[in-house]
Amino acid sequence: MVREINFDGIIGPSHNYAGLSHGNLAATRNAGEISRPRMAALQGIAKMRANLALGLTQGILLPHPRPDARWLARLATDYARAAPHLQAQALSASAMWAANAATVSPAADCDDGRCHLTVANLVTMPHRSHEWPATLKQLELAFADPAFAVHGPVPAPFGDEGAANHMRLCETHGTAGIEVFVYGVSGGPFPARQHREACETVARAHGLDPARTLFVRQSDEAIAAGAFHNDVVAVANERVLFAHEQAFHDRDGFFADLRGSMPSVEIVEVPAARVSLADAIASYLFNAQLVTLADGGMALILPAEARANEPVWTWLQELVAGNGPIRRLEVVDVRESMANGGGPACLRLRVVADPATIDPRFLVDDAKLDRIEAVIEAHWPERIDPADIGDPVLIDAIVAARRALLEAFDLVGLIDS
Repeated sequence: MVREINFDGIIGPSHNYAGLSHGNLAATRNAGEISRPRMAALQGIAKMRANLALGLTQGILLPHPRPDARWLARLATDYARAAPHLQAQALSASAMWAANAATVSPAADCDDGRCHLTVANLVTMPHRSHEWPATLKQLELAFADPAFAVHGPVPAPFGDEGAANHMRLCETHGTAGIEVFVYGVSGGPFPARQHREACETVARAHGLDPARTLFVRQSDEAIAAGAFHNDVVAVANERVLFAHEQAFHDRDGFFADLRGSMPSVEIVEVPAARVSLADAIASYLFNAQLVTLADGGMALILPAEARANEPVWTWLQELVAGNGPIRRLEVVDVRESMANGGGPACLRLRVVADPATIDPRFLVDDAKLDRIEAVIEAHWPERIDPADIGDPVLIDAIVAARRALLEAFDLVGLIDS
């Protein structure tokens, strides 16, 4: 019964464009624009429905309490008295990007035979650095079964951004795999958010076999171009690595090591001469969900922006027409998430496990998505102008909306955490 489960973050009622993420070009470009939290959340639900229609197993992670009063209290203030930049950081809905929730190692890779999850500390960005306590609480609830081991964050100052900088290659999801941790080195115009020390700490905590664990440096060019996470330039699924030619600092060395560890690996590389780093990042070509379907074939779940980019879409048409492992393209509309710098893969955390070992409140089918959708339609703000983030009426509406969702799913214990 072991399978891959995609846990998508439900986009929270405080979703807004405050431009908080240095190095995330989309978030910076759209700073100050009007956001539409209700539309954003409904787009996320539609993506989950599309996954279910493909035969995939789907889970959810819930919005965090916003504004984060506990974080502000540690800064010796509260929301009403906080400076505008602290208000924005306390209100951020960025926990919706579940790829940054944790790093996950399936049981087949770990020396104790349990699936391990380490919550990401996200220390590089102030607005994300206070996410981990609420994320940890949810992970401890969802994965309370003895089949799992849930770890607290890597200590600061070593930055850890979770699954967005982690890939796994294997013959099938339930068999032992090769785990690839991708880190960056600071020195360019944007910070490298993932530190090698954090990668090594997580690998030790999970009990991974050093012979089947690779630590790979992201290219400076990719970070400078706006690839703030590895999943903006590379994604893996089972035996397939799908990556841009300029994704890695030592491409040849990495590929040689990977082939040495897993001779059956299939590397699908997009040449820079066909798709530039700028086009790959603008379209979020690689921030796609690469998934295995029931018939054993693979599909890319892509944002609509990939179809709108001519070089990207032309290359993709040639890809699926060929004899490679990726044979199907599924396009989803996640424009509200994309405008804040997160595509389909940002919105999900992959966990390989038996669904029977997971708290059922965190697993969804179409009927449960209907219920979530009804709460969103009734309670999520229709729009948020960043100029209004200090409005107490808006804040009360955001708090009430999240409460309504948690009450609907018997998760009131998460109200203040």
